[in-house]
Amino acid sequence: MRAQFVLSEIGVGLRRNLTMTFAVIVSVALSLGLFGASLLMRDQVSTMKGYWYDKVNVSIFFCNKNDAAAGTNCAKGAATQQQKDDIKAELNRLPIVQKPVQYESSDQAYKHYKEQFGDTPVAGLVTPDQLPESFRVKLKDPTKYSVIKSAFSERPGVQEVQDQRDTVEPLFNLLNGMNIAALCVMGLMLVVALMLIVNTVRVSAFSRRRETGIMRLVGASSFYIQMPFILEAAIAGLLGAAFACVLIVGGKYILVNNWLAEKIQVINFIGWDSVAAVLPLVLLIGLLMPALAAFFALRKYLKV
Repeated sequence: MRAQFVLSEIGVGLRRNLTMTFAVIVSVALSLGLFGASLLMRDQVSTMKGYWYDKVNVSIFFCNKNDAAAGTNCAKGAATQQQKDDIKAELNRLPIVQKPVQYESSDQAYKHYKEQFGDTPVAGLVTPDQLPESFRVKLKDPTKYSVIKSAFSERPGVQEVQDQRDTVEPLFNLLNGMNIAALCVMGLMLVVALMLIVNTVRVSAFSRRRETGIMRLVGASSFYIQMPFILEAAIAGLLGAAFACVLIVGGKYILVNNWLAEKIQVINFIGWDSVAAVLPLVLLIGLLMPALAAFFALRKYLKV
């Protein structure tokens, strides 16, 4: 009988405050959708960093005959074979370097250049002798790039020591910035959702003050009187969380799998296992957050 009464009170409360309940559902759905998307974006950035940082190399470019005026390292013209051999021997002795060290000649660099630019007008602006020879060095720990740079950047015959991470780092910074922006918007939407929940509970408690007064007179406990209001907020929050899960799954299927994965094939996008790990957290927050907000709101607005 008590359970039936509580359920009937929940139904009455949801019908009386239908528009505010709908606003709570939408706000919770948007805020938790952004929350889930932020978690997935964080996982995506971590996955991309792990993939690309493992692929990128540190390149040691040697001076060629056209670099005599480029700087003190190249003042004597092209790097000699002895200089290259000495640097390769030192690289092989460093414990942070993965063996073997790869050598790229000017002709190989020109071939890669042509593959990159194809038949575009830029491809005809460079000749093989203008491209430097280089060592491609893969590090066991990519963050130790400064060790290679400090050891070899000032060596005679070395034109430049370049970390290829510099080419992908701006992308990761952009993604991290987008993630922070999404979290800020999520926080704002979460505050709006909490304010709506508190107002909804307040209006519901005021509209049913006569019923709660009668229940108090017949000896009902505070928890029993508050339970319908708390469950109303929890149900609205759970519905919002369910819609957020639909948005997350739909975004993964439509935006990532059927669009980004086809347009950007060089990126290893996160899988469904990452999505499955986020959804229970979204549902749990959607259930507990409104219930707790309603509980504390009732302590102020429902004196029982």
